[in-house]
Amino acid sequence: MNRSPSLLPEDPARALLIGRIHDPEDQGPSIVAIYRGAVHDLTPVCPTVSRLLERDDIAALVAQSAPSTRWALDDLLHHTLEPKPRAAHFVAPCDLQVIKACGVTFADSMLERVIEERAGGSPAEAARIRAQIGQAIGTAVSDIRPGSKEAAQVREYLIQEGLWSQYLEVGIGPDAEVFTKAPVLSAVGTGAEIGILEASEWNNPEPELVLAVNSRGQIRGVTLGNDVNLRDVEGRSALLLGKAKDNNASCAIGPFIRLFDAQFTLDEARHLEIRLNVTGTDGFELNGSSSTHRISRDLEDLVAQTCGRHHQYPDGFMLFTGTLFAPTDDRDAPGQGFTHHLGDIVRISSPRLGCLVNRVTHSEKAPEWTRGIHWLMDNLARRGLLG
Repeated sequence: MNRSPSLLPEDPARALLIGRIHDPEDQGPSIVAIYRGAVHDLTPVCPTVSRLLERDDIAALVAQSAPSTRWALDDLLHHTLEPKPRAAHFVAPCDLQVIKACGVTFADSMLERVIEERAGGSPAEAARIRAQIGQAIGTAVSDIRPGSKEAAQVREYLIQEGLWSQYLEVGIGPDAEVFTKAPVLSAVGTGAEIGILEASEWNNPEPELVLAVNSRGQIRGVTLGNDVNLRDVEGRSALLLGKAKDNNASCAIGPFIRLFDAQFTLDEARHLEIRLNVTGTDGFELNGSSSTHRISRDLEDLVAQTCGRHHQYPDGFMLFTGTLFAPTDDRDAPGQGFTHHLGDIVRISSPRLGCLVNRVTHSEKAPEWTRGIHWLMDNLARRGLLG
């Protein structure tokens, strides 16, 4: 995968990163920390990332452990992007966590799309409708907070104007959309192929911030994710969300979980710029970005709506937080917008988190998902890591 930026964040000497390595010698995963350019094997202490994120002394564990002499970081990074038989490489940095996702979390862009559709392509008419909404709520569309008094006023106005939809309900209503994106252990990592269904003719990547949350509902760190979406499938019916979202290799997470510490905080995660680059074998290139500071619901609110007394996750969960970016650039013909081609290289990056890189294939042709919970437990038991 040429032209790939560094998988590491811009400040690798200061970042505390958690990753998973698949080493063919073990025929299974090892849990590692990447700190100050060295790889620290934490598997003997915590054989799963899920268990590791329950501990409050992760930084101390890393400081007390000696750098691994088994794996060189440069070799691991190289073999992750350029696979070699029998070579250890990084895989998705989560394991037993449930993979959840939130949708329609950027209210300003959502309402703008509704306004544009209502205006029929006329900028003047769009400005009139936008001004009407602003007058009705007394504030800018981009300032609407879900569940607020202003959001309720917008809801009533849009119902009167015939603009209401189920997407607007979760976009500015009190309840967030939260769904299960993928099964436990099914996510692919950096360097892997990522899948779309053969039958899909309109689809796109969704670059997102992903929260790593433990069983107590604590956000311990963040990473990058690609919540691949089949727009034609979901567009036919919202009841096809599962078919549009959950397919073989349709969920990519990585490259690492960056833990919160004095160098990187939750507040910084609220103000990240996430960049997207798609490069096709046809010479097509698409660039875009999504800023987490423009999200309509706070990250902690999304977590609270996902877990609590109403729903527990004893092994924690990974939570996709939604995206501002919706690719509209025409690729194949005027007016048809963007859709993936086989062989597209998708790069999702953020300076503080590194880069997630995947190549697009059909889900039906991607490597089959065969390593589930039984496989993981059997492998860890065989290696004497369960006790």
